[in-house]
Amino acid sequence: MKTTRIAGLSYSNLRQAGRAVLIGLAAGLVVSLFRWAIQNLLGVVIKAFAYFHGHPVWLLPWIGMSIFIALLLGNLVQKNPDIKGSGIPQVEGQLTGQFDEEWWPVLWRKFFGGIISIGSGLFLGREGPSIQLGAAVGQGIAEKNARTEIERRVGIASGAAAGLSAAFNAPIASTMFILEEVYHNFSPLVWLSVFISSLSANLVSMAFFGLEPDLNVPHEVLFPASQYWHLILLGILLGLLGRLYQVVILRLPKWMRQIKFLKPVCYPIIPFLLVIPIAWWWPVTLGGGNNLVVALPKMPAELKVMLGLLVLRFVFSMISYATELPGGIFLPILTLGGIIGALYCVIMMHWGLIPARYLPNYVIYAMAGYFACISKAPFTAILLITEMVGTMTHLMPLAIVSIVAWLVVDLMGGTPVYAAMFANMMHKQPQKELLGLTQMTTPIFVGSRLDGCLIKDFAWPVGALITCIYRGENQLIPHGDTRLKAGDTLVIQLRGKNHIANQARINLAARQSAHD
Repeated sequence: MKTTRIAGLSYSNLRQAGRAVLIGLAAGLVVSLFRWAIQNLLGVVIKAFAYFHGHPVWLLPWIGMSIFIALLLGNLVQKNPDIKGSGIPQVEGQLTGQFDEEWWPVLWRKFFGGIISIGSGLFLGREGPSIQLGAAVGQGIAEKNARTEIERRVGIASGAAAGLSAAFNAPIASTMFILEEVYHNFSPLVWLSVFISSLSANLVSMAFFGLEPDLNVPHEVLFPASQYWHLILLGILLGLLGRLYQVVILRLPKWMRQIKFLKPVCYPIIPFLLVIPIAWWWPVTLGGGNNLVVALPKMPAELKVMLGLLVLRFVFSMISYATELPGGIFLPILTLGGIIGALYCVIMMHWGLIPARYLPNYVIYAMAGYFACISKAPFTAILLITEMVGTMTHLMPLAIVSIVAWLVVDLMGGTPVYAAMFANMMHKQPQKELLGLTQMTTPIFVGSRLDGCLIKDFAWPVGALITCIYRGENQLIPHGDTRLKAGDTLVIQLRGKNHIANQARINLAARQSAHD
């Protein structure tokens, strides 16, 4: 049995597409304003310190103002923990049904808190907050007109993708990131809505920032096949440093709690004071790092310069994120990757193994590899850098570096950093069970326990309901005598407790061989 269709498109899909466009436009506007405000505030900070070089007496009131703002932000995030950090773990919790939040308080507090935190020059990224801002917009719109909890979650996912798309001008990678790393849901309803919202948000962002790629790194030089062996070495280096990044970033909360003399509300004072000498001596490094990435090929190709940048960006980005202020690690990860690529190229240049003209190439490839191994999302990394740089010329090198770096972290036992952050966050939350509906999708593998099985013959978890089956281009309404086939995608609603355990059980049945 197939669903009723109008002109080849079901009415429910048409309604969902319209909602996705609305969410994309609204989230795109909010995040574009957020991005514009951060850029302009950061520009004011840089100009202010250029002025201070001739009038250093003004540093004293600047220090006093910095302490006041730090305490204000510290008080804000401690009283409103839902706006802490990047916001991606919170969105992931909403989409899995393990966490929920009110959209309006999060939206305005994250908006203004993020502008001040990131625009002040701290080494924090705008992308994580943009995802949470977009998710909040999507949640608000979905709660006004969504009929089911499933539609509400699709609205949140669509807004999250729209937020990232507006932050990076990368709609395809934004769609993949939300599906691959955050929602883990590839049903046609979800990916179509998420993609439409991403495209809509990108249109708004283009109106604000134009068509120029977000990371306009020079990329005129094609990478020769004779240099490909360097990509494997670079991938290994990125994997090792990526695993170090995972370990440090996940242990930061525990380390910060050991500072007994400093209350959490005072944590932001440390980076707000440390950013002053950085802004004085090296203003190009301020913020998330996109200005630094673009400037890397123009900097002196010296070992001490690149090594100094790596240490500075790594240490201060950790200090900035440890304060729990609204700000993410997305762009700081890409920036660190670009610096590692430049450092590798400089070392090889001094040994006579790489010509200097390839330094921009290594910056581009290492950004993808570093993000791929830390987030464990290689497809997103490849697409993201391709869109952000604005060329498909480097697709093969990007893929090699990303896969090698991903394998290294995987062999070392690394887990996706945002999933690990979400687990850490849930350990701090009151343990209450959300009893609403949650939705999952799962494909059926050849030879699995569900391959060839009648729906009525499998012991489904209590509260599980198969709402539809996607078989090729057809959407089937299931019943007990429907025989499942390899290649089918099941859309299942789960009601009651133990959502995660029930999802794992169904996924295992759809993948595990019937003989295991």
